[in-house]
Amino acid sequence: METSDATGQETAVLDDGPADGLRIRVTGRPRAIQVTYPCEVDASPGGVRAEALYIYRRDLRVEHEPLRYGFDTASP
Repeated sequence: METSDATGQETAVLDDGPADGLRIRVTGRPRAIQVTYPCEVDASPGGVRAEALYIYRRDLRVEHEPLRYGFDTASP
């Protein structure tokens, strides 16, 4: 079992969605995590960019590492 380190960081795993299985380090057990993916743009006036945004919400039933975050299907 993994434990939090001296900085208070804990390991978390993202479930389902586009980042399924991704392992990350979190501090303070945030209720939600945002994951972004860059999108291609045809013509970029002034360096404009676009990103797809996905939301993962913490499973409050999990109290020990690795924490679990599930994909929020309502995210845009």
